[in-house]
Amino acid sequence: MPKKKNASSLISELKRKTRRTYSSEEKIRIIIDGMRGETTIAELCRKEGLSQALYYKWSKDFMEAGRRRLNGDTMREANTSEVKELKDENRSLKELVAELSLKNRDLKKNLNGED
Repeated sequence: MPKKKNASSLISELKRKTRRTYSSEEKIRIIIDGMRGETTIAELCRKEGLSQALYYKWSKDFMEAGRRRLNGDTMREANTSEVKELKDENRSLKELVAELSLKNRDLKKNLNGED
């Protein structure tokens, strides 16, 4: 018999599953719309379906990243596709090293007359 969930855990689970994720382009668009001042932040957040606290967090992060960039900090975080490509390349290189190590060991054994 399946275990019953209480109402609050069911609601929080549904919120987690239905929580919207915003791309960086969407975040930038929303922040710039807020900076234009054509509508209030409250109206903008209501229209976009996000809390004002989240908007201000994004805005702070956006400004901080811009400040670091203008100060000459050219280091940036790798995006997920770059990380995936690097992990794939790393795995392939490790496999190649393992294969070459095994071949090298076999060649040394054959050279020394071991079987």
